[in-house]
Amino acid sequence: MFPPFTVKTSLHDALRQVRELQQAILEKQRFKGYSGRARALGGCSAMAAGLVLGSHMVSPLPKVHLVGWGVVFVLAMVLNYGALIYWFWHDPEVERDVRRLRPALEIVPILVVAGVLTLVLISHEEYNLLFGTWMLFCGLINFTARQVLPRGLSWVGFYYLCCGLLCLLAFPQLSFTHNPWVMGAVFFMGEFFGGLVLHYDEKALPSLRTFFGFPAPSAPEESE
Repeated sequence: MFPPFTVKTSLHDALRQVRELQQAILEKQRFKGYSGRARALGGCSAMAAGLVLGSHMVSPLPKVHLVGWGVVFVLAMVLNYGALIYWFWHDPEVERDVRRLRPALEIVPILVVAGVLTLVLISHEEYNLLFGTWMLFCGLINFTARQVLPRGLSWVGFYYLCCGLLCLLAFPQLSFTHNPWVMGAVFFMGEFFGGLVLHYDEKALPSLRTFFGFPAPSAPEESE
């Protein structure tokens, strides 16, 4: 018979090895195609658009505001998917395997439904419902593929869902043309902190300095 402490030690070692193996598998499956800085820049563009559209220099016509938010959407897509394409072509671990893009492609149906619903609301001139609707869909996007993305993005998705529900249920008359700063502020906070979550999940860019574009601090030299 083996001593009890020997059996206990062997069991702990086996459990530790299983956990390490599970962690290695999860790390290998982790999707690294999204850029934290690209996402944060998209949030900054939303905040800038909210401030500009809310100023007296811009016409309060809904069509003008729709064009403004359309520009923000296109810019965000260019930033995020441009970074995704760069990762796909230049990361040696990806090996240009199209299957690695699956998490990014899974949000396409959500974007299509969001686009259709946006057109329906515009056709019925329900402009005041657009902000809340967009926030809800953005929340759903953050929950998509959460098994291969950082867990912190689920909290970002929850934040967007709460903001969207508040806009639609508590403040249904929130003006699309007179309160664009609300949309800008919500998306700035969500995209900026979502960008931070992605940034700190990247092994090559772990510091806050690199998030803002500054070079990483050099490691202190070891004294002999």
